[in-house]
Amino acid sequence: MASVSALRTLSGPCHTARLRLARSPSTLTGISPTSSRSSSSTASSYLLLSHNNHNRSAVDGMRYLSTLPPRVGQRIAHQLMTKATYSTAAEQPASGSGPTKFVYNIAASYVAKGRPFNPSTHVFHFNPYHRVSKPGKKAKSARPESGQDAFFVSRVGNKPGEVALGVADGVGGWMDSGVDPADFSHAFCDYMAAAAYENDKQPTKVAAAAAANGSPAVGGGSGNSSSGEAPLTARSLMQKGYEAVCHDPTIKAGGSTAVVGMLDESGTMEVANLGDSGFIILRLNGVHTASEPQTHAFNTPFQLSVVPPSMLLRAATFGGGLLIDQPRDADVTRHKLKHGDVVVFGSDGLWDNLFNQDILRLVSSTMQKLGAWKGTDAGVQVAEDLTPFTKLDSDDKPIFTLQSFIATHIVSAAKSASMNAKLDGPFAKEVKKYYPQDAWHGGKEDDICVVVVLVSEEPADMATPKARL
Repeated sequence: MASVSALRTLSGPCHTARLRLARSPSTLTGISPTSSRSSSSTASSYLLLSHNNHNRSAVDGMRYLSTLPPRVGQRIAHQLMTKATYSTAAEQPASGSGPTKFVYNIAASYVAKGRPFNPSTHVFHFNPYHRVSKPGKKAKSARPESGQDAFFVSRVGNKPGEVALGVADGVGGWMDSGVDPADFSHAFCDYMAAAAYENDKQPTKVAAAAAANGSPAVGGGSGNSSSGEAPLTARSLMQKGYEAVCHDPTIKAGGSTAVVGMLDESGTMEVANLGDSGFIILRLNGVHTASEPQTHAFNTPFQLSVVPPSMLLRAATFGGGLLIDQPRDADVTRHKLKHGDVVVFGSDGLWDNLFNQDILRLVSSTMQKLGAWKGTDAGVQVAEDLTPFTKLDSDDKPIFTLQSFIATHIVSAAKSASMNAKLDGPFAKEVKKYYPQDAWHGGKEDDICVVVVLVSEEPADMATPKARL
């Protein structure tokens, strides 16, 4: 067993969880592999086609498909059996074709520390036409099984093509004060989801919903020109969620890191990142952009906090600092996304166990083997139509999509790495950098939460279905 004692340059329970680390030997016994069943009829048709065309890569692709759940293999094999066309993500629409609308295909996957991972149940499929649940403290049984990590995905107001999403990681040190860190992170995400969903709705409706929960209104018409408020941004959404948590009488104390993204139909993504959660943009078999963590010291990330008055009084009387960062401290960046990009948001349970290149290899292998990306002499290209890979079929129970497969694939790999006591990951590398005398090896067990966005283009004149409210 190895342990690390970090520098305590700042005191107080807001950050002690990041400063107390211990690991006990573990195995990979609890991880449930993805189903390996496949459709024999689809396989036979696809293998016959590949034999007739002498397409060796197609045979390799079918072998890979045989490891996937039946509906995934059938859908993707159908795509590969058609004459799919490819283009580079950098290509612009033809002159006179009009602007291109971007569609965001989103799925999340998660697993709590010390719990087995089940890719069939630890997954969330985003549908922009589903209502966002009422914010506030929920029973633990109603939460995703993500431990102290939490996430949200919501459309923005009445615009199903615009999306807000985020990941929050509750600060475990509050457990020493008898506080469940998950209460803060899950409520925080619920409030941000509600603020985004109600963004351009009537303020009276938002206020009524908030009043019923005993909390201040969120959303309330922000971004509506008639309200006089500024448009909703990633940072302002984080601010709305934080203010709602601070005024929620059921949240007595707690803290969380946060990464929040806003994506619009033009392909613009704005991200506000506070702490050591983060994101990465993968494009054409490369790491295009990766966020940098915000930390006060080793393993002491920036974090939002609710500190009870008694603790504030004690700190003022006896001295000692309390770690209370604000949404204004978040790093804000803007990015122009392209067709075929894969964006991964995650808690530190991901980044502490997988390097960026590890994530790229996982995503690139899946995208290329399934035909969403294609390697050519001119470089990697993207299939022009990604719909067969990303479509949510209402008759699929359970649902499988390329984005959900990537999300569960990443979480499974991060879970395995976190329990591997021999292979050093990013966290072990940081320990050696700051504490070379410590014998920390392997991964770092933690809650893991991932939100995956697969970006695709859609003609601007394509009809948009009405919201089912």
